[in-house]
Amino acid sequence: MARRKYVVGNWKMNGLSAAIADAQAIFAAAKDHPGVDVALCPPFTLIGGMVAAAPGAAVGGQDCHSAASGAFTGSVSALMLADAGATLVIVGHSERREGCGESDADIRAKAEAGLAAGLSVILCVGEPREVRESGGAIDYVLAQVAQSVPDDFDATRLSIAYEPIWAIGTGLVPTVADVAAMHGAIRGALTARFGGKADDMRLLYGGSVNGDNAAELLGAGDVDGALVGGASLTAAKFVPIVAATAALG
Repeated sequence: MARRKYVVGNWKMNGLSAAIADAQAIFAAAKDHPGVDVALCPPFTLIGGMVAAAPGAAVGGQDCHSAASGAFTGSVSALMLADAGATLVIVGHSERREGCGESDADIRAKAEAGLAAGLSVILCVGEPREVRESGGAIDYVLAQVAQSVPDDFDATRLSIAYEPIWAIGTGLVPTVADVAAMHGAIRGALTARFGGKADDMRLLYGGSVNGDNAAELLGAGDVDGALVGGASLTAAKFVPIVAATAALG
């Protein structure tokens, strides 16, 4: 089965209510590329408003707690995301792993919670620069995959996003060969563990993706789309990435 291309914008901690107009412009322009699934993950505060302003569009959360409810001040559960109209959630982003000390076990539990709530899940993995420079990137990332990915899931609702930490928001970009090698290794590990089910899982690349480099990066082997940070905040920057993805067929 052919995997549909997937381009997801992670707005991180950016956006007030006025920014919903930018989301509307993005979703409207994305309709010109029906072969690409497009989603935006704004801050929690904008999810409900974005869903209301863009009916039928894919809107998600940037994180969720592993518990359905409880005494977890400041946290948001996957069920709450779904209740707000979200259809997906990102878990395991390096800014959560590195900045908040989240372990592979934490991320696995969050992924399981998202799937149980009926959400699609984008599970992020990626290595720091020192690991890349030491030659241990593939082993490092495959360990994250082994320990973060749940055992039981609908493969069409779980995507893996490879985001080398050193390339996120830095302007530094891995070579196409490096991206292809990493994605091939991830696909191989998933196939070894899950068999043919792995064929339905989408692998995304993220890390300083923009309209100028999207075609080259996303044309690498086993890349099914992109998880985009800063370039996803406006239609002018994000839609060219969607267009480049669509052109890859």
